[in-house]
Amino acid sequence: MKIYKGNRIRTSRSLYPHGVRVTVNGKPLEHRVYHSPTGFEWGYGGSGPSDLARSILWDYLGKEPARVLYQNFKDTFVAAWGDKWQITSREIQNWIKRR
Repeated sequence: MKIYKGNRIRTSRSLYPHGVRVTVNGKPLEHRVYHSPTGFEWGYGGSGPSDLARSILWDYLGKEPARVLYQNFKDTFVAAWGDKWQITSREIQNWIKRR
């Protein structure tokens, strides 16, 4: 099972771009750049959250997800996340099955 996590880094000396860290099983999640060249974000419905949703689903599925799928994932999960979040591959699988 994969565990995706994100948190905001509140320090001026952060090693993480834009003050956020996103991992899958403790390793940095690859940013599949499409909407946001400046990096991941969450907690609203913009370009950073779109890339985060797309990158999580790409990692989970092993291939590029359809736009409608990752935009719906963003609206359902990513836009609602606070400063710290976690989602598992099992939760993603169950969400996809319910769709």
